[in-house]
Amino acid sequence: MKRLLATTAIALTMMTGAAQAQLQGELVASVSSPVFVTHANDGSGRIFVVQQNGLIRIVDSDGNLLASSFLNISDRVTSGGERGLLGLAFHPDYAIEGADGEGKFYVNYTTTSGGSRTVISEFSVFDVDPDIADSTSERVLLEIAQPFSNHNGGWIGFGPDGYLYISMGDGGSGGDPGNRAANLSVLLGKMLRIDIDNQDPGLEYAIPGDNPWNDADTTTRGEIYHYGLRNAWRNSFDRDNGDFWIADVGQNAWEEINHNVGNTPGLFYGWRCREGLVQYSTGSCGVTGWTDPQYVYNHSEGCSVTGGYVYRGCAMSEEYQGLYFFADYCTGTIWTLDPSDSYTRSTQFSAGFGVTSFGEDEDGEIYYTRGSAVYKIVDPNAPDDDNNGIPDGCETCAADFTGDGMLDFFDLSAFLQALTNEESNADITMDGEWDFFDVSAYLGLYQQGCP
Repeated sequence: MKRLLATTAIALTMMTGAAQAQLQGELVASVSSPVFVTHANDGSGRIFVVQQNGLIRIVDSDGNLLASSFLNISDRVTSGGERGLLGLAFHPDYAIEGADGEGKFYVNYTTTSGGSRTVISEFSVFDVDPDIADSTSERVLLEIAQPFSNHNGGWIGFGPDGYLYISMGDGGSGGDPGNRAANLSVLLGKMLRIDIDNQDPGLEYAIPGDNPWNDADTTTRGEIYHYGLRNAWRNSFDRDNGDFWIADVGQNAWEEINHNVGNTPGLFYGWRCREGLVQYSTGSCGVTGWTDPQYVYNHSEGCSVTGGYVYRGCAMSEEYQGLYFFADYCTGTIWTLDPSDSYTRSTQFSAGFGVTSFGEDEDGEIYYTRGSAVYKIVDPNAPDDDNNGIPDGCETCAADFTGDGMLDFFDLSAFLQALTNEESNADITMDGEWDFFDVSAYLGLYQQGCP
């Protein structure tokens, strides 16, 4: 999480890039200490809000914050400062009936019960109510001792490869006094990657065979995928191309963002040898080579980076496609980087002090958390040529079953196949039946054409 510095006015007039003042934050929900937003990719349109105190709340597709918690594990979470319930990820097969991952999700939290540690656990949702999870279903996958209260990392997420990635901070204090981030025998200061669908002997998970240090060397930990991270608090995969974006919070001078094109494994990101692009440690950190970040900024412009997402939604203007959204905790400025233009930074708008996290919904729209609220980033100037309240980029064509933007024989064939298989998108009349009336309704849509 973030260092609270008394610098709310830092660098509001010093940002680089062209200020567009076009986007804005739209209030979605008010909850206590939100630290993450995500979705279950189940077609429900719900978003899930992680609260630091151990609760997960649901905002439904109509924008209503449900009264009951999706999950409440406040009885086992130690919260406060940089501790708490910090991460949430839904199994890629969460919504697939009969799959091993059906109804399963994963959390990252800290506890001091029985010793200070990070806990990575699996939970399951109740079959009878998709809005309520079973708090007694916990299966602890991994526990990692924490020597100090800060730098816990906290992010977890599934990559395009189906494996669970876990961001671990360097263990805390300041300056990584144990040189843990560069030590391949410990899990602190690392990006881990594990297989939650299988188990190796003595573990609640399996270590992927192609992890860089999954070998016969007993002095290294096979779970490690990248190392040399200080406190990569918020990270993301680009849903379009699978690139991995890691935002690593700095020490006293530099904040950094790493763009791993293609998610190349086995990288050393420099800490504590380097902070950003400059030397940090005056002693040996045990590693001679490192991967430099693509973007850095110093503490004349902020205090703590909050990593975000590459925009792949439809509701904002086309100019935002492919831009990486992020912020600084102290200034609250929402910035973008353009990877196609040498990572040029642009200022979008000021959200205010204390932007703790970003998140995505199923459609790729971006949210952020700040204070006691969740906001959605919206573009009031997005084109809507037919004035129907739907941005042009989100206009869909119900008859285009192949999704290629054209209506032809292949769409008719795809519809008939879906009808035969009784798939939900072929129930055009939405009456729970797949019959002549759906065929008639589809032909009507087909004749209307696409926008």
